[in-house]
Amino acid sequence: MSIEDDVALLERVPTFRVLGRESLRMLAIGSEQREIARGDRLFQLGDEADCGFVVQRGSFRIDDGAGAEMIVGPAALLGELALVHPMRRPSTATALEYSTAIRIARSLFQRVLESDPAAARRLRDEFVARTSQIASDILIAGGKLST
Repeated sequence: MSIEDDVALLERVPTFRVLGRESLRMLAIGSEQREIARGDRLFQLGDEADCGFVVQRGSFRIDDGAGAEMIVGPAALLGELALVHPMRRPSTATALEYSTAIRIARSLFQRVLESDPAAARRLRDEFVARTSQIASDILIAGGKLST
C-alpha cells in the first residue's frame, strides 16, 4: 500500500480521524507494516504494549482470556490505550486469515501529538466525550439491573 492508502485507512479510524490529514500522514510515514499468517498472534495477553495496530487487511479474534471475544477487521484500532500509556496487553489478537496491520509506536504517536497541539486537544476532547458516554451507559445499565 502507498502512504496515501495508509492515510486513507487511518482516516477511517475514529480515534485518528480527529487528528487531521497532516498528522495522519506523519503517522503513516513513521509506521511499519506487519504481515500475520492465519493462526498467528499479533500480540498476546500480558505482553508489554508499546504500540497500537490498525488492521489493514484480514481479521483478528480478540480474546481477553476470560471468555469474552470479538472479531475485528479493516480499520480497527487495536491497543488504543497503549498509544498513550505504558501497559500490558489485556487480550490476545489472533489472525483468522492472512492479515496485515500497521504498527504505530507510542513514541511516534506522542511525537505527532507534540508537533500538533491542536490535534492533541481534539484527541483529548474525543477521549473525554467517549469516557462520558461510557460512564452514562454504565449508569443506565446499573439502573436497569437494579429494578
